[in-house]
Amino acid sequence: MKTALVMEGGAMRGMFTCGVIDALMERGIAFDGAAGISAGAVFGCNYKSGQRGRAIRYNKRYCGDPRYCSVRSLLTTGDLYGADFCYRELPDELDVFDRAAFRENSMAFFVGATDVETGGCVYRELRDGGAEDMLWLRASASMPAVSRPVAVDGRRLLDGGISDAVPFAFMEGLGYDRNVIVLTQPRGYRKSPAAGMPLMRLMLRRYPRVARAMAARHEMYNRQMEQIDAREACGAALVIRPPEPLGIRRTEKRPEELERVYRIGVREAQRRMDEVAAFLAGERS
Repeated sequence: MKTALVMEGGAMRGMFTCGVIDALMERGIAFDGAAGISAGAVFGCNYKSGQRGRAIRYNKRYCGDPRYCSVRSLLTTGDLYGADFCYRELPDELDVFDRAAFRENSMAFFVGATDVETGGCVYRELRDGGAEDMLWLRASASMPAVSRPVAVDGRRLLDGGISDAVPFAFMEGLGYDRNVIVLTQPRGYRKSPAAGMPLMRLMLRRYPRVARAMAARHEMYNRQMEQIDAREACGAALVIRPPEPLGIRRTEKRPEELERVYRIGVREAQRRMDEVAAFLAGERS
């Protein structure tokens, strides 16, 4: 039996995930592996480094900083979320990412990103939290049309959520058969077709397969939700999700809103904690 933590993205809905993982870390819950997409990867990497509280701390402190996320950053750098600030200055200087702890933790940590040439999702195991790992984290969270593709390992990559919203099937394929899945939408949520696809296709005209994946993203997402619901119903997965819509903006800049959503995640994880422990111990079929 191999256990895994699987984390959906969702921009600042990821504050819910931050609350969940901090509660799990506080309880001392360990996994054999973990996988994250987009915000699920960027925030979830703190599980492997054991830095409870780090993600909510730096988000509350810097959410209003134009170097972190702003139209100014988009216009001057090509990235809504400032690449140098988010993936160098912040983890290296301002709220230091514990690379030694990340490297020494035996839990495997995987991140997914979308290859702009194929429109498919590719995965990388992050091992040391160094510069190349940071490129993969940045790639996984690089939202289309407001981010530059990230060049790494001979590929050009964008947001993993375009092609694989929740990487549970990837982890199952690696033999992880006891998966705790953290979602950032409530039970029953289904995506509608993306609005503004003609404009999106124009903005992504250099990457037609990414545009095609974006147009079909709601179908992929809704199919995954059906599959996750089926796994949950038969006890093959344990799903932690918000009890109701989080009502937070994708680029929320109010610290109190980040804290509110974070606390929902903490409470929901605490409510399910005994169930999580039993599930990971193989006591739920």
